[in-house]
Amino acid sequence: MIDFYWYPKCSTCRKAKAWLDENQVKYNQIDLVETPPTAETLKALWQKSGLPLRRFFNTSGIKYRELGLKDKLEDMPEDEAFKLLASDGKLIKRPLTTDGNKVTLGFKEQEFEADWK
Repeated sequence: MIDFYWYPKCSTCRKAKAWLDENQVKYNQIDLVETPPTAETLKALWQKSGLPLRRFFNTSGIKYRELGLKDKLEDMPEDEAFKLLASDGKLIKRPLTTDGNKVTLGFKEQEFEADWK
């Protein structure tokens, strides 16, 4: 079973959810804004993902721009970055999909095909 963190108003999230449904993938649906993952969970997922920490941020989001994170992330301690992500689900790149081992951020059909089918 995978955890599918999404924001229902996000068109990319809705496309990813439709793909999961069409491919009959079982998932635990979690509202990213109402129930964001904890800092500890995010850190564990980041470590397993092998992705740069910046990829976990919704860099096109309003909150990201308001906080000026583009210039601050480079020098921000990891623990502070994880606490920040956990404090506001809209800062997290969405959808965030994981089975506890694999992690995908955003929705690219080829990635979902490879990881979740």
